[in-house]
Amino acid sequence: MKAYHVAIVGATGMVGQEFIKILQQRNFPTASVRFYASDRSAGKKLFFGHQEIEVQETSPDSFHGVDIVFFSAGPETSRYFSPIAAKNGALVIDNSAAWRMEPKVPLVVPEVNPEDIRWHEGIIANPNCSTIQLVVALYPLHKLNPIKRIVVSTYQSVSGTGAAAVEELTTQTKLILEGQSVVPHVYPHQIAFNLLPEIDVFLDNGYTREEWKMVEETRKIMHAEDLAISATCVRVPVFIGHSEAVNVEFANPISPEEARSILARAPGVKVLDDPSVSLYPQPWLAAGTDYVYVGRIRADASSPRGLVMWIVADNLRKGAALNAIQIAEEAIKRDWVKRK
Repeated sequence: MKAYHVAIVGATGMVGQEFIKILQQRNFPTASVRFYASDRSAGKKLFFGHQEIEVQETSPDSFHGVDIVFFSAGPETSRYFSPIAAKNGALVIDNSAAWRMEPKVPLVVPEVNPEDIRWHEGIIANPNCSTIQLVVALYPLHKLNPIKRIVVSTYQSVSGTGAAAVEELTTQTKLILEGQSVVPHVYPHQIAFNLLPEIDVFLDNGYTREEWKMVEETRKIMHAEDLAISATCVRVPVFIGHSEAVNVEFANPISPEEARSILARAPGVKVLDDPSVSLYPQPWLAAGTDYVYVGRIRADASSPRGLVMWIVADNLRKGAALNAIQIAEEAIKRDWVKRK
């Protein structure tokens, strides 16, 4: 099997750590691995297998001899360094929002639109975490019965914001349980024992940028420009795992039984749906796993052509690092990666 020279930019972050873990778990064909981060993290040592590797500061010279670069270091870093890496001949798979809506950059979920990888020009965008789990669950249904409208409310964990948010939830929870007051730093309000219907900045149309990402990205991935979508995104005091309550209206009537049967055979999906024994997806159970879980599938009482369902996934794995690695695996399988 061919082996590839791999680099991870943002290796010390929460998603970067998942990249390292998943590459090893899936026996990704690596000839070498390099870790990059900001100057604050340069010099740290991370393990890949039994090898200790020093984290280097990302620079324009970081990408010589690299075949595949996974970026998870924020939009500004990606916008500057991704074109440099691509110009050096590397395939860039970027986890930030920098390139997702660029017309010449594929936005890929391998279970949905793997063929889009073919037309990359050096950079492939990894979608937003909440979008990934939504399309993995809905696309198998859409293929057989076109979706006309989606209304989704998300319940997103603090790990989607990063390690500082995880620490803030931990600290606030302890302080509140001890009867002390808290001062928020990462979020505009207290997150412990609270819900915040504000993820990213508010736009002029009243939606947040996170909500509008779901609208635009879902349309691009599913090649459905006219798909009607409305999203409300909420930050919740959960450490790992995003959950979504989804109302879907189809072109034709579809029964919950038919939907369960389709989803039970869909790649990357696991159906957990037996209300009689309180079986349904939960972020606590999804954390650390690779599936998109679907349950609470039922008829929409407000629409004869509608279904309602509950979708949960690990936002750090399938919502970020795993999906990016699956893109690379698909590109390798189809021989769409140059090798140094």
